[in-house]
Amino acid sequence: MSTQHSDLEHADQHETMSKKQIWKVFFILLGVTVVEFILALAIPDTVIPQHFKNFAYITLTLVKAFYIVAFFMHLKFEKYTMIVGVTVSFIFIIYFIILMLTEGNYLHLHMNV
Repeated sequence: MSTQHSDLEHADQHETMSKKQIWKVFFILLGVTVVEFILALAIPDTVIPQHFKNFAYITLTLVKAFYIVAFFMHLKFEKYTMIVGVTVSFIFIIYFIILMLTEGNYLHLHMNV
């Protein structure tokens, strides 16, 4: 009986996202995408240096990824431990990719040993 109550409670949390909230998230994603396109295509490198544009572009892409995962994949409505588990796993995967690229000398980082 307690599992049925828990499942119903979990389903109710997913249904709390109204059409208004969905459209709000959509327009946030649209705005971030427009800013990304302006940075990438409309602003020349003489106005803003390329490395600043790259940093801003990566940051805006991570913001979009957060909104997509949080709202459209419903991670925002999960329990805290599930969110932490997914986040820590993602961080470890990124860390291991960077570690493999560094150890394989693909990134051409020259260290004086």
